[in-house]
Amino acid sequence: MKKYIYYLIILSTFGACSGLVEGINQDPNNLTSASYQNILTGAEVGSIILYTGESARRAGIFCGYYTGIDRQHLGFSNYTLTTSDFNSLWYDVYVDTYRNALEAERAAASEGITGITKGITQVLQAQAIGTAASLYGDVPFREAGQILIENPAYEDQIAVYAGVQDLLDDAILNLQSGTNRPAGRSDIYFDGDATKWIRAAYTLKARFFMHTKEYSSAYNAALQGINSISSAMYAPHSSGLQASNLSYLFFEIEVRGSDVITSNFMTSLVQSNASTNPIPANYRGNAKTDETGRFNFYFLTNSLGVQPNTLNGFAAQTAPAPVVTYEENLLILAEAGFRSQGFNTGLTHLNEFRTFMATGGYLRNVNLSQVKYDAYVAADFSNGGMENLDGISADDALLREILEERYVSFFSQIEGFNDMRRTLNEATVRVPVQPNVGNQLPQRFLYPQSELDRNSSTPNPVPGFFQATDVNN
Repeated sequence: MKKYIYYLIILSTFGACSGLVEGINQDPNNLTSASYQNILTGAEVGSIILYTGESARRAGIFCGYYTGIDRQHLGFSNYTLTTSDFNSLWYDVYVDTYRNALEAERAAASEGITGITKGITQVLQAQAIGTAASLYGDVPFREAGQILIENPAYEDQIAVYAGVQDLLDDAILNLQSGTNRPAGRSDIYFDGDATKWIRAAYTLKARFFMHTKEYSSAYNAALQGINSISSAMYAPHSSGLQASNLSYLFFEIEVRGSDVITSNFMTSLVQSNASTNPIPANYRGNAKTDETGRFNFYFLTNSLGVQPNTLNGFAAQTAPAPVVTYEENLLILAEAGFRSQGFNTGLTHLNEFRTFMATGGYLRNVNLSQVKYDAYVAADFSNGGMENLDGISADDALLREILEERYVSFFSQIEGFNDMRRTLNEATVRVPVQPNVGNQLPQRFLYPQSELDRNSSTPNPVPGFFQATDVNN
């Protein structure tokens, strides 16, 4: 693991497919200082790269959102990968995000600043390590980012999740202190608004409890989570090229649409036009649901196929990118509520989500005449109801609908990959993503060659691409 301190992250238009970061590193034996404000901003920029850049796109290929059609992305679709393909993705976690968040916390403490500022850095740390555990399994945690530790220990995935939950609890306590808000504009997500950070922390707790299948805990955490779209964590973007949406940079500026298109499976779920839907039977619309508006928000069609909407939708240059959202919190309440509280609770929260979507929800520049999400009733999930034409149980029909809604709503986010693996053994209800080749779906990101070469603590034998992590066994 790299042992340098990275204080500043620069977004680059071109370069590696990960989107685009270069770090400025310092000789660890000749340290220089930087203000906590600058390091905090760097950590948050790093988090944007982690959650909305190549890691998210790679996860999207593995869970059926995207199809690689040329060059290295064709290899990713065909599951022909090497450990070196993950070097930059690991760096996005442990240097760009986690190391910077640790250094921001330390720099602030050296200036006597704790409270809200410390809580923010802890949320960023927990978010990064929880994401790493979800993608790789066992990962470094407590020894990670420590300059004097040459070979940081790998900790058991389940123990890492427990530690992340503890870290989020500590973060919430610090955020609740009401003191030491960070300097203006250094926090590019919420500008130091402790209430919004607390809600984001609870939604993250709920997310990670979902990963470990602790559904009652997930439900209770989500009840305190993000409660409006105005309180959601979105990556901010602007018209400056270096501040542009990363999907826009990838598809529009780097012109990598010749390498990656939206999969036929994902397209088929939301394309209401049967004449252009590649698998019309998959369309999830019905008398109460019209997905035309969502399709137009997500996608444009060109000569290569269906691709993210870089004009005025999901991947537009200035479009904010989802990181921790209101829609995710609503859908955690729906699934975790169903699993822990029962059918009526799940249906109530699903309808809360549909009420949100009926007015446009998280869609931008949407034509409301193309949006329809009427409330479901219990009869819709009974045998022969509009959401149960194949005669499964009402419980299974409702859970299937919730999981499909999560899949569609999490398009191009890492959580789609997490859901696919978490529900893989629930054949009746899971979203029926199929392997691109062979008969196995991907189960994890590979440990990068940079770790295998430099950290003697890396697990041996090294787990394979199709080997489930502990929480998904």
